[in-house]
Amino acid sequence: MSLTFGLLLGVLLGMRHSFEPDHVAAVSTLIDGRSRHSTTILGAFWGLGHSTALLAVGGALAALHASLPRSLGDGFELLVAAMLVILGARAVARARPVDRVTSAARHPHDAADPHAGNDHLHVGPWTFAWRPLVVGLVHGLAGSGALTALVTADLPTWGTRVAYMTLFGVGSVIGMAGLTGVVGWQLARIERRARLSRALALVTGTFSVGLGGWWGWTAFSSLLRG
Repeated sequence: MSLTFGLLLGVLLGMRHSFEPDHVAAVSTLIDGRSRHSTTILGAFWGLGHSTALLAVGGALAALHASLPRSLGDGFELLVAAMLVILGARAVARARPVDRVTSAARHPHDAADPHAGNDHLHVGPWTFAWRPLVVGLVHGLAGSGALTALVTADLPTWGTRVAYMTLFGVGSVIGMAGLTGVVGWQLARIERRARLSRALALVTGTFSVGLGGWWGWTAFSSLLRG
């Protein structure tokens, strides 16, 4: 019974994990100008990428009874920091006033088709939102060492450890999809007011850049000490 409860707890912890500041900051810079439906899908793809990285790295470490080298963990954290800075700078750039008429004249296809853009990958009948998938993968790499250490200490077999990681990943998919769905509903209303929309992009972008800078300095300092 305790083992079953522990595995199910992984879903709830995964949902909570999706609300951590660096995750929210990264995803908030990606959801500008989307409907509630598309932001929910975006969050789900972030969770899918996050879960894939956790399972790949965490499963391998658990099978080898190994831990993630500290220097590699710090390197993953630096990668997250760089990603936050880049995404934040991108959001700040979007906050600049744009002549919508001129923009539509220069990019008539994008203006006519809100789905147009370069953040989707089409493979046969399936459409993949590659940008949130990659962002989730990077976050999953950074968190894989800590999660592996946790499940290795608390769960007896490789199978139960992988099961916990899988359920943790399911929870993060549910949590981020729900979060971005709610945020997308609010953004759909904000998008009708250009100044408010730009102000929100500026705030989220600045927060992401600041968090990424602090995150990067912390990881770099750890690397120097190691």
